[in-house]
Amino acid sequence: MDDEEAARYALRRIFRDQYRVLETDSVAGARQLLRRDQPDLILLDYGLPGEDGMKLLREVEERSPAPAVIMITAYGNERLAVEAMKAGAYDYLAKPYDVDEMRLAVARAIERQELLAEVAGLRDRLAGEGDFGRMIGATRPMRDLFQTAQRVAAADLSVLILGESGTGKDLLAQEIHARSARAAGRFVALNCAALPENLVESELFGHEKGAFTNALAARAGKFEQAHKGTLFLDEIGDMELPTQAKILRAVESGSVERLGGTQLISVDVRIISATHRALDEAIRDALFREDLYFRLASVTLFIPPLRNRREDIPTLILRFWQDLQRKYGRSGPELRPAAIARLQEAPWPGNVRQLRSVVEKLFILAPGDSADAKDAAAALETVPSVAGPGDDPIFGTPDFREARRRFEAEYISRKLRENGGNITRTAESIGVARQHLQEKIKELGIASG
Repeated sequence: MDDEEAARYALRRIFRDQYRVLETDSVAGARQLLRRDQPDLILLDYGLPGEDGMKLLREVEERSPAPAVIMITAYGNERLAVEAMKAGAYDYLAKPYDVDEMRLAVARAIERQELLAEVAGLRDRLAGEGDFGRMIGATRPMRDLFQTAQRVAAADLSVLILGESGTGKDLLAQEIHARSARAAGRFVALNCAALPENLVESELFGHEKGAFTNALAARAGKFEQAHKGTLFLDEIGDMELPTQAKILRAVESGSVERLGGTQLISVDVRIISATHRALDEAIRDALFREDLYFRLASVTLFIPPLRNRREDIPTLILRFWQDLQRKYGRSGPELRPAAIARLQEAPWPGNVRQLRSVVEKLFILAPGDSADAKDAAAALETVPSVAGPGDDPIFGTPDFREARRRFEAEYISRKLRENGGNITRTAESIGVARQHLQEKIKELGIASG
């Protein structure tokens, strides 16, 4: 917007091949254009006849969404430039401006508007369908999971949650409890892989005073603590067979006996369990009791790995960014679309847990006022793989069956991406039958679309 025809002509020639350009020579003319169109950017000359550009700037800033404004001022009039920035202008240029400088300012302003639009869209997604408590997901597998979990929550059935480490199995268990008729009772969790085998039984069933060395007082176990509530047994696949037998007995009888005790204690507990292991293979290898499996898996839910639902990553990043802003009490750097795109490309062997860690490092370590792709790459480098520093996550997996499953899932996922999701082409490229590949995709829970 400029009252000089030559200036408008020059700007039109600069930008007409890249953008749709509207022009006017007055504030009144601009108001008419704004009633018909919603521009992403306004180039606004301060020195207009009649009403000056500053008045229009203030009106524009009240719009929602507000376009970006680059104010054009006379040479040497820094006071007006500062006033324009305070009023909400994105940038300013002084006449006579350099053409390359103008191009750069416009490109930056458009990029900012695209980012704001993306953030607004993600906020709408966060506020709409696709979320299940603190869990986020708008992809089809996640929506299906949330719908099933909602129905399961209302039924007092045992639930087995399957999924890789870091996918959010504990969050899903907590949300099922919160939506159940047992919500007023306690949600008690035990990570079966985090305790030595000789302590698991005491944790589960409690002990009487003097039951073992250092048992200086009687203590209720997790079953008793979860009475009328929910007991969450995380990584149940890592539990030894003798303890499995005792859990089965407690589930079937509805009672427990403390270590060192002789009295049966009645418990009313809903059990939700979780594991990253393939329990069907563990049963075949006699490492997990089939009868316990059927007791724990009245309903089975599977959380897909993050690499198979990459469309959810931008939404997760924004949610984590908002959480970090509250945690640290500051807005942090401006998160650019290029940074989100870089994070979306990463393999994420540690799933959502690893993504959250990387986003926090990006929030803290980005050196400037914005976080771009280079900063995102640096944040990714600071995080060790789930297997440990310097190790491939697959080779760092102690369980052979799990390592093989991870390799197959990652290999097939990459080949599908290389072939644009085409199953026939992918099968030909890796030398297997199309039907066999389809079966593997289904078995591994790979999103082929």
